[in-house]
Amino acid sequence: MKIVCIGDSLTYGYGVFKDKCWVDILRKSLNVRILNRGINGDTSSGMLSRSFRDVVDNKPDAVIIMGGSNDFLAGYGLTRVQENIIELIKEAEQFGIIPIIGVQTAIEEELAMKKWSFDVDYSEINKKILEYRSWIIDYCEEKNIVYIDFYKALAEKLELMTEEEIYFDGLHPTEFGHNVMGKCAIEVFNNLFHQC
Repeated sequence: MKIVCIGDSLTYGYGVFKDKCWVDILRKSLNVRILNRGINGDTSSGMLSRSFRDVVDNKPDAVIIMGGSNDFLAGYGLTRVQENIIELIKEAEQFGIIPIIGVQTAIEEELAMKKWSFDVDYSEINKKILEYRSWIIDYCEEKNIVYIDFYKALAEKLELMTEEEIYFDGLHPTEFGHNVMGKCAIEVFNNLFHQC
């Protein structure tokens, strides 16, 4: 089996060593070939523009698609992200590639204000991320598409731990945060294989 992961810095693993990124944690657990095609700062439009080269040309069995946060940080609305994600899903299906959606994580607002940028309305961005999460889960369930709810996985850990243990700058997960994401992805794939 071969999997491509396409996305932004949450997929790339910004701020952690490559082998500590959730993508590599998943690769080691499944013992399959996984290509990380996350690009720091990428938007859903950027992902769509390179998806043929980065996904289709690599002929994977499945693709994990996760993006949208940078669109919201750049001031774009939900509709643009929805349209681009739907196109990414359709393109994958057109070439016989199984689409799997990664639901991006929330932003820890106070930490992001201190460590990332103080002049961004993170509250508004989190509203868009939450709205997107609700929409994409409904869409996946309607279309029978598998999704990995990274948002929920980190939110649950935040009830037990501090923000600094999960995020190092409010936007990007720490090594521990990636470990949580990796375990979440592994659980989804284990359930997927168990159903087959």
